[in-house]
Amino acid sequence: MDRRKFTASLAGLAGTLGTGVAGGGNPAPLRGKAEHVISIWLGGGMGALDTFDPKREGDPARKKAGSYYPSIPTAVSGVRVCEHLARMAPRMDRVTAVRTVNHTVIDEHAAATNRMHTGRPVGGSTQYPSLGSVVAHEKGPLEGGVPPYVVIGYPNVTRGPGFLGAKAGYIYLTDTSQGPAGLSRPEQITQPRQNRRNDLLGKLREAGAAERADKVREYDEAIGQLGRLGGPDFLSAFKMDGEPAELRRDYGSEFGQRCLLARRLVERGVRFIEVSHNLNFLNGAGWDVHNEGIKNQHLLIRELDSAFSALLSDLENRRLLDKTLLVITTEFGRPPEFDSGGGRGHQAAAFSCVLAGGGLSHRGAWGATDDSGKKIIQDPVGVPDLFATIYAALGIDTGKNLMDGERPVSLTDMGKPIGALFS
Repeated sequence: MDRRKFTASLAGLAGTLGTGVAGGGNPAPLRGKAEHVISIWLGGGMGALDTFDPKREGDPARKKAGSYYPSIPTAVSGVRVCEHLARMAPRMDRVTAVRTVNHTVIDEHAAATNRMHTGRPVGGSTQYPSLGSVVAHEKGPLEGGVPPYVVIGYPNVTRGPGFLGAKAGYIYLTDTSQGPAGLSRPEQITQPRQNRRNDLLGKLREAGAAERADKVREYDEAIGQLGRLGGPDFLSAFKMDGEPAELRRDYGSEFGQRCLLARRLVERGVRFIEVSHNLNFLNGAGWDVHNEGIKNQHLLIRELDSAFSALLSDLENRRLLDKTLLVITTEFGRPPEFDSGGGRGHQAAAFSCVLAGGGLSHRGAWGATDDSGKKIIQDPVGVPDLFATIYAALGIDTGKNLMDGERPVSLTDMGKPIGALFS
């Protein structure tokens, strides 16, 4: 090859890399204008065939593979969902069910949960930050006196800041009526007692300042933030009695109240809120529907349907939907076959996650799986691509590097946004 042809080939390659998107043809970088994310986590593994990517009906009694429920049409022509998503169906024009999410992690809950929170496989010495922590690091809170990142559910290392440090961490709560524990000083800690503690801390800080300056500084920043968060402005978000009774009924159960609280946190400037939905008491298994756990799976789906629909409409009525990206994620999906107890196993090769609002150009569904839902036949979306789409919607440069000490780490592990959602 002569020099001219070689130069032309390099230019062509650079153009291809520069415009790379997952299933789209729009040039990078893609940058949306969303300001917040509400991420709903379905712990256990939501089955796409029984929710957002229905196929022909199966029969567990006869071991006939397929969807557990009939499907219904939606507001988007050609896009169908499970019959238990009846409130979502007329709103699917504001939603994109990404039906071709996939990863190569073994179908095991802990490893897959880590993958779906950090975008990376477990391995090596690097502790990667979660999606929420990256957003907190890159964007910070929209308003002063609030945290950038809140988890409504139980804490877990997969939600943490990794090498980004404590400033990109989260606060969490499990009771929507009380707010996070530990923000206010306990009544038994009087001011003189607190002063003595501060004096002792000052001496310890001086003794170890040289060796642990960074850790001490992180601790001081965390304590300072806790003091700010203990004020009335942020804590007022948890006083939900002032919300109209009809609206609270519309959101529904405890999970629905978590979603309502997420909306209130958005209004106060929190950037990223994760809301957990794995309330096992509804069906005894949560979304991990092996064996007989699948029999009452419809209760979970209906609860998700009512809460998510109420959240979407509530944000839209308040003119916050274009500013707030709604996300539904889960660690993997479920296969079309039924196990010996009539439930389903795990499947990471093809499953669905959901995006809504956030100023994106929604289309009901993106990507396609085969007639069984086991194989991707159009527009695969890897986990890095899903993360890149979320970052891009927030205006975060998906091509940048984070720094783990002196080592650069790519933001998305080479992910590319779904370009068609930005057109």
